Amino acid sequence: MAYIKNNYSCSLILLNDLIGGKWKQRILWHIIKGDNRFSLLQKAIPDITHKMLITQLRELESSHIIVRHDFKTKPLHVEYYLAIEYQEIMPLLDKLCSFANNYADKNNIILSNVQK
Repeated sequence: MAYIKNNYSCSLILLNDLIGGKWKQRILWHIIKGDNRFSLLQKAIPDITHKMLITQLRELESSHIIVRHDFKTKPLHVEYYLAIEYQEIMPLLDKLCSFANNYADKNNIILSNVQK
């Protein structure tokens, strides 16, 4: 699990601890776009393992970036949402996606499953 410290020398280091790595930004993007159930996230991000998805969701939840809502039903029904106090990340993820798409276009990089 990612460990969020009480003291950082740079806000970008904190940002990396919060949403850095291979998966967290993709998971957040999909949750924001409506893939807010575990099974939907697995389908939307087929190259992530079951265990890694669980781990990353728990880290995002423990840092309070996302909220896990358990409907207490059988079969299990859980949904994930971006925490209200961190909604400002939505346009940032869209801008990062746009930057990556523009970079790929200018550098002849092929992106399959382009996020728009």
